[in-house]
Amino acid sequence: MKDITSLCVFCGSRAGEDPAYAATAEALGKAMADRQIRLVYGGGRIGIMGIVAQAVFDGGGQVTGIIPDFLMHLEVGNTQVGDLVITESMHTRKARMFELSDAIIVMPGGLGTLDEAFEIITWKQLRQHDKPIVLVNINGYWDPFVTLVESIISGGFAHEKVMELFSVVDSVEAIFPALENAPEPDQVVLTSHL
Repeated sequence: MKDITSLCVFCGSRAGEDPAYAATAEALGKAMADRQIRLVYGGGRIGIMGIVAQAVFDGGGQVTGIIPDFLMHLEVGNTQVGDLVITESMHTRKARMFELSDAIIVMPGGLGTLDEAFEIITWKQLRQHDKPIVLVNINGYWDPFVTLVESIISGGFAHEKVMELFSVVDSVEAIFPALENAPEPDQVVLTSHL
């Protein structure tokens, strides 16, 4: 795998109820800054996304936010840290975040984060990319997601190797080894049903 110089972090625009979410977002931001890995994120100043961006910025790291115009009008765009790119839609936002990143991290979040996780994993299943994807499973947050994917497999709607399309880790320290050791997507995840 090539060196990772930029990470897309999908995460919530809320901080969530568990203080561990915010603490992990801050630790991730610090770890990225220490490794000189640029953050590419949703461009918001609120929630987990604001916390991770501030931590990268405070650590001297580079930050690129990508936000759709309509969210700028809701005054949630983060103009205080790094660069901010304004897109026309959520679709172009996700595509731009993907284009600017070497790998993807998915932190806890709401429906938008769930959408982003499934879309980026689906793109990998469809062999549109081979970038590592890591879900950060703080206090079991992603356990229901993993159970759902297992149910999709057991129901006959996906090959068991789709579980290799993403990694699940429990700590910031485990993210970087997971990125380095992510397996290449197996052709069978696309062709097993054809």
